[in-house]
Amino acid sequence: MALIDYFRKRAAVVEPLTVSSAPQDRRRRPRKNVPPGTSVLIIDDSKTMVAALGKMLQENHFKIFEALDGEAGLEVLRKNKPDLIFLDIVLPGISGFDVLRRIRRSTYVGKIPVIVMSGNEAATEEYYVRRIGADDFMRKPCSRAEVFSRVERLLDLKPNALSAVAGDGHDMLPPDRS
Repeated sequence: MALIDYFRKRAAVVEPLTVSSAPQDRRRRPRKNVPPGTSVLIIDDSKTMVAALGKMLQENHFKIFEALDGEAGLEVLRKNKPDLIFLDIVLPGISGFDVLRRIRRSTYVGKIPVIVMSGNEAATEEYYVRRIGADDFMRKPCSRAEVFSRVERLLDLKPNALSAVAGDGHDMLPPDRS
């Protein structure tokens, strides 16, 4: 009984939440320091998701690269160095986990921020992608506000990432070890 009394006393100490002033309307809030022309790679097997996310970012002057599977995404990375990557976990061919591992092993693209996306409700996915090296995890479907808050946070955290000089391309992605 002593344990129940402890929790009852503890619950009685909790202070009620106070309501602060109304937050600023998110649509009127100015975008943070994400310069026009910032490039984003979207790797997702859903053409609908690629189109929706691409349109959302293009409307805000982002340059978009698209890939519908992991191999195509790695090929885009061999030719281009985007400022940010959106990566789905479930892909045909190699999985998003394997793509993320290859990205993180690369000295050419290994420091690019990666937002991993999944429509699966399993909490274990988020744990594993963070352990492998994802910078953020986003559940699908996602809202416009969620996408831009994550993009702005990741690109503002890495102010030099946008102006970093690309390598010579000789050490782009590690070879496939499968």
